[in-house]
Amino acid sequence: MAAINDLINQIDDLELRERIKAEVDKLSKQKKFGLVFEDHVPECTALYDVPVHVGSKVALKDKKINDVYVVKAINDNQATCVNAQTKETAEFNVDSLVSIAEFGEAIYPYLKPIDSIENATDSSLWHTLIEADNYHALQLLEYLYAGKVDCIYIDPPYNTGAKDWKYNNDYVDSSDAYRHSKWLSMMEKRLKLAKKLLNPADSVLIVTIDEKEYLHLGCLLEELFPDARMQMVSSVINSKGVSRGSEFFRVNEYLFFVKIGDCSVSELPLQDQWLGNIKTSTTKQVRWGSLMRSGSGSDRKDSPGCFYPIYISKDKTHFCGAGEVVPVGVDRNTVAIPKDVIAIFPIRENGTEGRWQYSREKYLNLQAKGYARISTQTKGKKEATIRYISEGWQKRVESGEIKVTGTAVDGSLIFDDKEYEQKYIPGNQWWIASHDATEFGSKLLTKLIGKRFTFPKSLYAVHDSIRFFVANKPNALILDFFAGSGTTLHAVNLLNAEDGGHRRCIMVTNNEVSDEEAKKLKKDGFKPGDPEWERLGIAHYVTWPRTVCSIKGEDINGNPLKENYGCPMETYSEIDGEVTDPETGKKIRGKVYKKIKKPTYPELEHINMSDGFKANAAFFKLGFLDKNAVALGRQFKELLPVLWMKTGCVGLCPKLEEGSLPSMLILPQNAFAVLIDEHTFPEFMAKINDEDRIKQVFIVTDSTSGYREMISHLSIKKSYQLYRDYLDNFRINTGR
Repeated sequence: MAAINDLINQIDDLELRERIKAEVDKLSKQKKFGLVFEDHVPECTALYDVPVHVGSKVALKDKKINDVYVVKAINDNQATCVNAQTKETAEFNVDSLVSIAEFGEAIYPYLKPIDSIENATDSSLWHTLIEADNYHALQLLEYLYAGKVDCIYIDPPYNTGAKDWKYNNDYVDSSDAYRHSKWLSMMEKRLKLAKKLLNPADSVLIVTIDEKEYLHLGCLLEELFPDARMQMVSSVINSKGVSRGSEFFRVNEYLFFVKIGDCSVSELPLQDQWLGNIKTSTTKQVRWGSLMRSGSGSDRKDSPGCFYPIYISKDKTHFCGAGEVVPVGVDRNTVAIPKDVIAIFPIRENGTEGRWQYSREKYLNLQAKGYARISTQTKGKKEATIRYISEGWQKRVESGEIKVTGTAVDGSLIFDDKEYEQKYIPGNQWWIASHDATEFGSKLLTKLIGKRFTFPKSLYAVHDSIRFFVANKPNALILDFFAGSGTTLHAVNLLNAEDGGHRRCIMVTNNEVSDEEAKKLKKDGFKPGDPEWERLGIAHYVTWPRTVCSIKGEDINGNPLKENYGCPMETYSEIDGEVTDPETGKKIRGKVYKKIKKPTYPELEHINMSDGFKANAAFFKLGFLDKNAVALGRQFKELLPVLWMKTGCVGLCPKLEEGSLPSMLILPQNAFAVLIDEHTFPEFMAKINDEDRIKQVFIVTDSTSGYREMISHLSIKKSYQLYRDYLDNFRINTGR
């Protein structure tokens, strides 16, 4: 731009010069800096619940859904259709067609109950699995939980071109000038919606990826989350390696952690394998360090305000205050010292002058709290030194992690740290045995449901990734909209069992079948939408069975699971035994190593897989309603699960039997109520104001002023107007 501006300035005609400057300025503002890619239109959406009629946009069930036709006429179950692109006319059987919605068209979702598992009747904790294209599910969730999600964990398609599950790896378009465009376009649209769901004050987005797309994903995340703090971790998921032809074997994958607002990594009690090369103190006892600073910036001149005498009694048992700061240039030996005290300056063993860790005021506060002590145990010497505990240890004391049992003569605290568990934050290179995707992903899943899914994540890899951010959030809301085999919900249940948490998980997955299964089904004459086809889709065949089995504690055949959680791993322990002397050949007593199985997670080893989890889960399919029918209140029954989710999934999802609608629904077990007939408001008001368990209400009325008048008489803080609220918020796709 600088060169262009120089050339423009050489133009003699002032008016022409200014006009060209203005146009160049416009162009510079339009240029897209950063990641540049072709913007692809997302896949069309099949509307299996919407009947095919004249004027419908449709696609053939057994063909590409993006091949769009418009129905011009229907006679004797034969539809005359015009191809939207080629304008060619064709005749199809109506049963072979499915209604579709293209990107940009308004569609109105509902949740169709498929199944549920209730393993904790006394708990209000309900997880949810939604079978849907995740783009539309995210738009539904935006209405339900905008700004309320604490953690999103996703394992999106890696764009390798594999065909084992279409859902995972079929996002490269052969017509792309840039082979990553379609994948990036798909991810961008979903991440934009995900951003709206995350709590702006404190939340995290976790995305796993391999080397095929990690560079592009990183740039995309930086563009979409400019105010967030992002870090990438490399994690070994297969120590044996996966062959990549003539390339290096792949042993790892990458995790992007996008931290929103005040989100930070929690210190956790971790096994030694997490340490790696990180220089982290492994002491499990309170460490009293020297109050004199060491390392860089430790000279007197580096911090003049931290050079002053600390006074202790002659017998070296009591603190006696501190002298004033000795200014730079003043010899410490000229400072007057009170009688009957010893003055201790920050002087190194070689006689040079250092500095204290804290200013005089901060030191006195530290000493008053008992965090400083007098030590005379310095390498056998008789000189006294001042020791203290760091701010990290102070926090552990004040939080109750370290017990205080008394006070020493000098006023310093006495601790009982026998039960203290060391906590720390690991480095960004994870080589953790329990993260092996074969042992604790594929093999674990096979024990539950058989060989139905390739390359699931290690249960413990997901458990750990999430735990670093929700360990201190027992009521966190966690979302996975690329749910795959359902590892995320399994991990959330394990976290809850570990610490008694009440975290809730929402999973979203479509119901694609594997490429191999699709070929078999087509050969047998089945099409997408047929029960035989849907039964083998990922949601019905993998995600939900895994969820049910893990909650019930049994395999797909009803047999109890035999192992414990905690990931037993083989290790070696040094014990006393007999060894052979290499010089004499005689047996002598010595140290030998014995192979043992040691749990990677001692805190989990008491959790038996056969016990399952005290949790409940509901399985829904995302469907779409006719706008006019909704506005007329004809499809309230279908909307009830949406209202249940909006109010927090409390209790078993309610349902209405066929027949006429009641005038109101009072559902204290679900913590919400619905006024369906506004003429019965006085009765509704009396019941609501007398029921403490009702936290949210929905009022069906076309009158906004009438709605406001009614809610003014209710003691409920959260209320919604139906169906205006629904129609205004569920135009999912319009202008997207």
